[in-house]
Amino acid sequence: MSIFVLWSWRRLVPITTDLSVCLSVCLSRPSQYTEREGLTLGLVGWVKNTNRGTVVGQVQGPRQQVHEMKVWLSKEGSPSSRITRAVFKNERDISKLELSGFSTRF
Repeated sequence: MSIFVLWSWRRLVPITTDLSVCLSVCLSRPSQYTEREGLTLGLVGWVKNTNRGTVVGQVQGPRQQVHEMKVWLSKEGSPSSRITRAVFKNERDISKLELSGFSTRF
């Protein structure tokens, strides 16, 4: 198998990652903006605002789109929020998507 074929195949394998984003100022509902961005990128998953001022959740989809979501969560996020830290854990390849749709949990 050539390196290119292996690289191309790896990009198509869906991945999953858990997320936790800490916000220092939150005048909006960050999970709603996160859900919207996930849908825009064609990802599946869920997000939830916590009482500690964080957004937690899980996203799944193609490697490139998950990477774009991680960049957005780390650098941009919702309006009126300043991101102080974004942590992504348990990233792994999955054989197929384990979730469907993208939702905000309460």
